[in-house]
Amino acid sequence: MTGTGDHEDAATYGATAQAAIRRPGRWWGRKGTAAKVESYTRISFHLFPVAQLVTALLSLTPVPARSALPVAGALLVHVVLGLRLTGQALDWVAGRRARPRRLLCAYMACGFAGAAIAALVLVKLPDDPPATYYTACVGTYVLFLAFSCGLGVLALRTHRQSLVAVAVATFGGWLLGSALLPAPAAAALALSTLLSAGGLTLASRFSIWLLQAVYELDEARHTRARLAVAEERLRFGRDLHDVLGRNLSVIALKSELAVQLARRERPEAVEQMAEVQRIAQESQREVREVVRGYREADLYTELLGARGVLSAAGITCTVTGTPTGLPRPVQAALAWVVREAVTNVLRHGNAAHCRIALTVVPAGPRAEGRPAVAELTVENDGVPSVSAGSSGSTGGHGLAGLRERLAAEQGTLEAGPAGKSAFRLVARVPVPADEVAEAGVPGETAERARQELE
Repeated sequence: MTGTGDHEDAATYGATAQAAIRRPGRWWGRKGTAAKVESYTRISFHLFPVAQLVTALLSLTPVPARSALPVAGALLVHVVLGLRLTGQALDWVAGRRARPRRLLCAYMACGFAGAAIAALVLVKLPDDPPATYYTACVGTYVLFLAFSCGLGVLALRTHRQSLVAVAVATFGGWLLGSALLPAPAAAALALSTLLSAGGLTLASRFSIWLLQAVYELDEARHTRARLAVAEERLRFGRDLHDVLGRNLSVIALKSELAVQLARRERPEAVEQMAEVQRIAQESQREVREVVRGYREADLYTELLGARGVLSAAGITCTVTGTPTGLPRPVQAALAWVVREAVTNVLRHGNAAHCRIALTVVPAGPRAEGRPAVAELTVENDGVPSVSAGSSGSTGGHGLAGLRERLAAEQGTLEAGPAGKSAFRLVARVPVPADEVAEAGVPGETAERARQELE
């Protein structure tokens, strides 16, 4: 019995499907690189049987209907099997299903059977057939063998199996030519079969290799991102171990000593337990400092981390400007902006480039008493218009939290689309002029930080 949740899921799925049909460009834009390559490969290979059908039917146009119908029937069956084999074989390449052995055998058998039917039609032609008859039958024969090899290779494991299929097709072309045609024409038929079957097989093999390489690169990109997160967790674990390891050992020893003293009714047991309490409170304070340091955002660390994480995700990241000399509260507020902005870049859209710029705009000689402004800009591409609209300046819990953090420092936040497929986030925080030491000034410390960031 279905519940309300099932109906809601069905309605949501239907609405998503209708939206994808109405906006195919947005549907394509939301795909990742690997998914785009897979979709392009699928579309290309599904066009192979369609091209075979159209070419063969056009070739059979001048052939009498009585002779053309058997060939056209075999051609339609071969095309239908080719469409099914293409989808299942690509699913096998992607690791989503088992290899379609039976369908592969049926497709190859149908291809060679169709070639045999075309050969029989060629035999039954009049003694002096028109050139169009001859070209139609021979061309259809070559198409059967060529596409059998070109699409059948999708479900073959090794290159040797592909070479065997091409060799069998070439031998069939030579056999037909030697039985029905003069020697030069037989050689031409065998050569055309070799070139067409070999060319399609090579193109299919290269496309499959490229698709597998994209899969591996995409998996490597996700693995690098997971390793970056795991490395950060290990660093935090090491910090906790360094803080708690010694103190917990001391607490265990002193607790054991206090137990022994208490059993002997010695008054020193109270002193030992007081020492245990002091060490426990000190450990608690140190753990809080570690967690606070882990949770507190440091602008310099966040800029380095943003470049590393985005690079690990395959996104080119450019960082300009240094946080040297900015007050600690300003750096902390802007660091949270960097952290949230990088998270949004990774989660939404399909960005290829991201630019992070930090500048300090002075108040100017005429604006006496007015503070300078630290401005942080994060801009990325690869954002569909629907995502850009939904992630605008008014939406998102993350942006609302950033506005609250910036408001505590009298700062502002602007976020919204920046062009057709770009998204820009700008945070501004006022900085008193007397507190700006090295920000934006190419001193020795600032220059070193700039070189590390770049």
